[in-house]
Amino acid sequence: MNPARALARRDLIDTASAPYRAAGRFAYHFARGKLRADPVFEAILSRGLLAHRERILDLGCGQGLLAAWLLAAQGVCRPGRWPEAWPDPPRPVAVRGIERVGRYVARARLALGSRADFVEDDVRSADFGHADGVVILDVLQYIEYADQRGILERVHESLSRGGVLLLRIGDAGAGMGFMFAKWVDRAVSLAGGRGISPLHCRPAAQWCGLLAAIGFDSESIPMSAGTPFANVLIVARRR
Repeated sequence: MNPARALARRDLIDTASAPYRAAGRFAYHFARGKLRADPVFEAILSRGLLAHRERILDLGCGQGLLAAWLLAAQGVCRPGRWPEAWPDPPRPVAVRGIERVGRYVARARLALGSRADFVEDDVRSADFGHADGVVILDVLQYIEYADQRGILERVHESLSRGGVLLLRIGDAGAGMGFMFAKWVDRAVSLAGGRGISPLHCRPAAQWCGLLAAIGFDSESIPMSAGTPFANVLIVARRR
């Protein structure tokens, strides 16, 4: 890793996780661990995937880490501290997250206050409003197939023309990497007292086919660097 990238990552992780001290030790350490280990956060910035998006909607936002990351990037991006190869970070006028689990929403609000908007609601029925960029990370596999399509159709309706959807999924056609991810997911669910819920997964090609039928043009980016999983980030643009 080149020095500029390493410095930017360190600053981003420190800046984005610091507000979670207000939400308790667990929230803070979870934020640091997740932002450090998950390659999708750096990819969103280094690839400019949400560039020039003024209204960003995060579905299944958890404790609001995407919002914290994007806000941190605005402060970290300055000469000598930002990799030259990275585009300028997005500077949205509004970031909104929808999350069903109330304690996650409470952490997000404690950490970020009025700098982002967090709503406790179910993404299967919540009002998405209007957005230029929608992000769904590791959420749809917990939702039944018919409801997955309904959510994606409503995302399409909510996006402005040319708007972008970032959809991360586990590629069910990826063999052992996918099986390992399923095992980890079930272990985490059991440890959290949620039992074992059925997963509703598809191969990446089927996700892209579904998105095409709804009205998206999409491309797939491998998103498992540094992890044993078989994750793919689908970048889908509204026609």
